[in-house]
Amino acid sequence: MTILGVSDSHNAAAALLTPEGALEALQEERPRRIKNYHGIPTHSIDWLLGRHGLKPDQVEVVALAGHLPIPPMDREECIAFFRRCGQLPGRVRALLRHTPLRLLVHADKKRRRREAFIGLGFRPEAIRTFEHHECHAATAYYGQGERDAPMLLITVDGSGDELCSTVSLGRGNRIERLFSTDWSHSFGTMYGVVTYMMGMVPNEHEYKLMGMAPYASPSASRRIADRLHGLFAWAPDGAPTWHRTSGVPHTLHMQPTLEALFFEQRFDAIMGGLQLFTEEMLCELVRRAVKATGVRRIALSGGVFMNVKANKRIMELDEVDELFVFPSCGDETNALGAAYLAQAELRGGGAVKPISSFYLGPDWSAEAIEADLAPHLAAHEIAIERPASINDAVAALLVEGRVIGRFAGPEEFGARSLGNRAIIADPRNPEVIRVINEMVKSRDFWMPFASSVLAERADDYLVNPKHVAAPYMILSFDTTEAGWNDLKAGSHPYDRTCRPQVVTREANPDYWDLLMTFQRLSGVGGVLNTSLNLHGLPLVHRPQDAVHVLLNSGLDTLAIGPFLVTKKAP
Repeated sequence: MTILGVSDSHNAAAALLTPEGALEALQEERPRRIKNYHGIPTHSIDWLLGRHGLKPDQVEVVALAGHLPIPPMDREECIAFFRRCGQLPGRVRALLRHTPLRLLVHADKKRRRREAFIGLGFRPEAIRTFEHHECHAATAYYGQGERDAPMLLITVDGSGDELCSTVSLGRGNRIERLFSTDWSHSFGTMYGVVTYMMGMVPNEHEYKLMGMAPYASPSASRRIADRLHGLFAWAPDGAPTWHRTSGVPHTLHMQPTLEALFFEQRFDAIMGGLQLFTEEMLCELVRRAVKATGVRRIALSGGVFMNVKANKRIMELDEVDELFVFPSCGDETNALGAAYLAQAELRGGGAVKPISSFYLGPDWSAEAIEADLAPHLAAHEIAIERPASINDAVAALLVEGRVIGRFAGPEEFGARSLGNRAIIADPRNPEVIRVINEMVKSRDFWMPFASSVLAERADDYLVNPKHVAAPYMILSFDTTEAGWNDLKAGSHPYDRTCRPQVVTREANPDYWDLLMTFQRLSGVGGVLNTSLNLHGLPLVHRPQDAVHVLLNSGLDTLAIGPFLVTKKAP
């Protein structure tokens, strides 16, 4: 049974479950070179089917994430949408959601979406849709492997199929929904509105507000958070649901309310207060869910849980015994969730294998890499060498203080570099942050980088008393003194927290070997890791994308497959 899972909302993706149970996936932004691409992921679908010699009509199930498709928007259209929603015409238009016209519009969107997939060659009877938050819950439950005991599944995002949050129970390889919250009360959407108000791109730059939050005055953050709490109220019966208080508009149209609330407040206080409010809302949601179910094993998914600071607060709750956050748990992973649900429906939930690796994309042979390098070599733009050990060569350059691009092995899925499409550096010197930003990244000055850390050194560097696994950069931790000293450039410079990728030999033998080699030379069990891309572009996909970064940035060295490539001076 071949199952194709598809998420065609923002950051579209496709995932393929083979009859043998193998999972492969690709985000559409990568081959298209359009960050957070929104729409049907035709390039990703073509790669997945082509890799297995399949035609669309040979796919048994096409599992679409979400019953109600979201009209595609690029970055500028997304900004314009949030602008309209904050103005009177947008709020008047929203009233149409409460008329019969809404049902006609929804039916037309579903019809056109179905026709689009049939037009790609898929059989009509193969096409299935699965509810948006059910897909998120499926990634949380089936993505982890400990299913003998009940698992509390919590999803929170901006919106999906007109909900913003659900609480479910996973047990016996099945998922049972217990509670849900309507999307009109979404504080995830409110976070996007504030992102827009701060002059940034909603559905993309929320992490920048999270990064600024620690710099704000605690008292100022507290003041803003208290004002935001006044806009919402929890269910009086103790249920893990909430609603807007009387007179507060739909959160999508909340900009005028927020402008009044934020009047004459500093930008950092607004960001810090919004982050504090979000952390407190999520912690209260978890506490209420635990009290309602008695289950203390927690699994999380949905775009709001991309907030690693909030995940840290949840992890530290006394009510939480175990925590699993599905990696890169925005809508891109709903392609996986839809595929999981289809497989569970057809073969039982026990047939769904947990995530063992997030390196789900293309791998490139040395021959394919060499072919992509050849035109640049002929144009005298680069020099190439093939050292006896690429990891030995890279580790030696890192010890010298060099910043290296790394393109190796299969492509990682999701929003975070996991070492295979990465820019890496010695994490001891904070000055390297400025160097990388001036070379390539052009990140806002307050934004921290992350670290890849050897599993053998994680206890030396990270405060993790519950021993929560952290292989996917979806959690943050306080650092120990040794962690701060060794990982300064890969930690938050103000609160000294670290968002680590803890690397095991089993998960990525080649990257683990590089980290071990660097440790032997430096004594440091980790490296700074940030994604290999130019500002505004997605993570590199093809070898030629990596060379494009090299030639169009201040980066001068690229380790690509077995080759060490250096840029020639113009």
